[in-house]
Amino acid sequence: MSGAGPASRFPYTPRMRRRLSMPLLLLVLVAACSAPAASPESVPELPVVSAADVTARLVDSSRPVVLNVWASWCLPCRSEAPLLERAAAEFAAEVDFVGLDVRDDQDGARSFVAEFFPGAAITQLHDPGGDIPVALGGSRGVPLTFFYGPGGELVSLHTGVLDERTLALEIDEILRRAGT
Repeated sequence: MSGAGPASRFPYTPRMRRRLSMPLLLLVLVAACSAPAASPESVPELPVVSAADVTARLVDSSRPVVLNVWASWCLPCRSEAPLLERAAAEFAAEVDFVGLDVRDDQDGARSFVAEFFPGAAITQLHDPGGDIPVALGGSRGVPLTFFYGPGGELVSLHTGVLDERTLALEIDEILRRAGT
């Protein structure tokens, strides 16, 4: 693919100047009211991890990582979930996507994954105490998205709901740092 960077392949980039098909508020309402795409019972329990587990995973990674911190009760997390699911599908060969459910129970986490990420190329983890984001340099608020280069180098931390432009630019940056 000569001359075309990763963001040019992602359908929601600033380069394409694409407008949202519906306002963010409508997207939140539709997401909050929609029926699960899969049964929560079909989703296995999310592995409970510690800050040390996540740090080791990041340091051992030879690929860039997008680590999204979410909770099932978080409406902004619901609004950005479809965007993350599409990005994970688009960049599965180049970027590892990890979801970290915080301050939640397994039933809420499994329902959220069934609704928003059935079959998505996103590794889902569980932090019931919500301590991992703080240990990584973030806050206790959700959503948060950490962007890491290979080997666990923190490139950027986005606080709040992601939009298409921000996600595309951050993925471009971590891929650039990875030399891809």
